Amino acid sequence: MKNFLLILLSIALTQASCTVVRPGEVGVRSRFGKLSPKINEAGLVGYNPFTSRVTKVPIRTVNQEVKLSLPSKEGLTIESEISILYSIEKNKVPFILEDIGTNYERVLILNVFRSASADVTAQYMAKDMHSGMRSTIESEIQDRMHESLRERGFVVERVLMKSISLPVELSRAIERKLKAEQEAQQMEYVLDRERKEAERRKIEAEGTREAQQILAEGLVREIIELRSIEAFRELANSPNTKIIITDGKTPYLINSDKE
Repeated sequence: MKNFLLILLSIALTQASCTVVRPGEVGVRSRFGKLSPKINEAGLVGYNPFTSRVTKVPIRTVNQEVKLSLPSKEGLTIESEISILYSIEKNKVPFILEDIGTNYERVLILNVFRSASADVTAQYMAKDMHSGMRSTIESEIQDRMHESLRERGFVVERVLMKSISLPVELSRAIERKLKAEQEAQQMEYVLDRERKEAERRKIEAEGTREAQQILAEGLVREIIELRSIEAFRELANSPNTKIIITDGKTPYLINSDKE
């Protein structure tokens, strides 16, 4: 029985003296509170549970979502939901734990984000956050955060403004403006189409007039006489009875009866 208990105790101590560092993490061992500069990558890490511990820190991309009230240039308060995508440089993990601790996200990253985002959005109108300027605002917040955090070992990959809630009256004003712009574009399209149709009719009329002028200029005496001869020939070949008055040059049909 005593041996069995010793075996169980040995197994428990063995399990307690090992930890698994998963992919996307690194482990840093501390002994009597002093951090080791050595980094333990993914795998099984052994340590003395009585004198040491292993702190695991994610180095993969982390998505931190924040709900925040942002100021605008005209003094409005904009409710927003923003995602911060960041990661940690592997070789800086021991220094981060020593200088800031494991609560680095709340102590450093979120505070830097709040300051940077307020500074940036205060330079823009509220409607800009709901338009094509959003990507510019995101980039400026990211640049400010990266400038403040890069020396600490943090890489700010993206800042994404997922949702923006404008004041009700402002939202309605923007909707009215967009509707008016759409109606103006539609009217411009209709006017442009009418202008093109009028131009087409003008060109068509000019072509008809030129064709008539060419035809009129071509009706010389010789052509008229030739047409008259052709008309007489067709009448001569016709089996119907006709009454024709002519001066010998141009026929004039006054009656036509079918047999």
